[in-house]
Amino acid sequence: MSDTTTELPTVVIGAGPAGLAAAAHLRERGLDFLVLEAGPHAGTATREWSHVRLFSTWGEVVDPAAEKLLLRTGWTKPDPAGYPTGGDWAALYLQPLADALGDRVRYGARVTGVSRAGRDRVVDADRDTQPFTVHVETGDGREERVSARAVIDASGTWSNPGPAGGDGLKALGERAAADRITHRVPDLRDPAVRARYAGKRTAVIGSGASAFTALAYLADLAGTAAGAGTHATWILRRGISGSTFGGGDADQLPARGALGLAAKAAVDDGHADAVTGFRTDAFERDGDGRLVLVGEDGRRLDPVDEVIVLTGFRPDLSFLDELRLGLDERLQAPLALAPLIDPNQHSCGTVHPHGQAELSHPEKDLYLVGMKSYGRAPTFLAMTGYEQVRSIAAHLAGDRAAAERVELTLPETGACGGAGLFDQPEPTEREREQGGGCCAAPTLLTFGASGPAPAAVSSGGC
Repeated sequence: MSDTTTELPTVVIGAGPAGLAAAAHLRERGLDFLVLEAGPHAGTATREWSHVRLFSTWGEVVDPAAEKLLLRTGWTKPDPAGYPTGGDWAALYLQPLADALGDRVRYGARVTGVSRAGRDRVVDADRDTQPFTVHVETGDGREERVSARAVIDASGTWSNPGPAGGDGLKALGERAAADRITHRVPDLRDPAVRARYAGKRTAVIGSGASAFTALAYLADLAGTAAGAGTHATWILRRGISGSTFGGGDADQLPARGALGLAAKAAVDDGHADAVTGFRTDAFERDGDGRLVLVGEDGRRLDPVDEVIVLTGFRPDLSFLDELRLGLDERLQAPLALAPLIDPNQHSCGTVHPHGQAELSHPEKDLYLVGMKSYGRAPTFLAMTGYEQVRSIAAHLAGDRAAAERVELTLPETGACGGAGLFDQPEPTEREREQGGGCCAAPTLLTFGASGPAPAAVSSGGC
């Protein structure tokens, strides 16, 4: 790369947790950067789930370099032991951090394409010596071109939720039923949203933290006078075992363990019915206009009024099409990272901390970080993203030792399962007695009509 190119900024795509942390680390290293955020403020996606509480504490979702920068501005760090909501995270950390980074964070700047200057993805000649060219569409419809020495894509996956269909495509009739389907955990504090689900039957499709949260919210609503008759049908593509509800008391992230127990209580207390081994094939309407879900095996479920589809997210790779990506064919994660996070292999334990080496692509100095780096893999922690960008910033600064050094210890996940286990057979009686074979069976948590609702929690991802 030429001296002229090295003087260019590193472009960071997205002003969410990972993107702003990347900027903080680049600044700490004395490297120029430019953060391009499509939304009108920092943490635009995070604000869309502002009502959901993270299962990571404040101490686990504040990046060290970002904290140093913020403390110099007089910022007061929230209680490290507290659990922020998405709204708290955005308002009390992400926006102050973006403000501290100043005019190097641009809003209303949507990246529509990234390439090498004068080189499409086919051309080899002098490719690595050319700067990146980043095409940007501004809020007022103008188009710009920004040159960069490196690109860190921290745009996340929020805008690309997975469909209901068991084959990874939208189920037949899913588009036509869009007026009754949401891909987000509903904010039942909003009177209009609450009225949509109160007294209704709702199908919840999914088996992760978001599905647990939705079940907890609906069970809490069912326990109120205004929510009498509220009922959930929980649809899982696999069976229920001791691992379905996560690590329970064994989880080193206690709030995440409590979330799984809350979902279990929703079923045990009769606020939800679990339908297992069901892969949605089609949505049909009955004579009253309610939705009937049809499975690949021909099963037809009882009609429901609403459907909440929480089947994960996928990376949008369309604006990187002219770059040479090295992605795993299943997870759409970087090739060296995929084996560390593959849900077909990893159902319990830890994901090894990783950095620049595991995140590299054939396209030199291009990195996908944060949630986007995980592709379709479901379990991501903010701490992991912070370690990623620390290592990348060190590499770009020429500090090889720091780039290769691991500066993070992750908690045990305490959770089993993932998309890769959907086709596993039902556990044997002996496996049930042993807690599903890998995690201790959760203990019952009083919930819903018979007790107070715990705080709803979600991932500490970004």
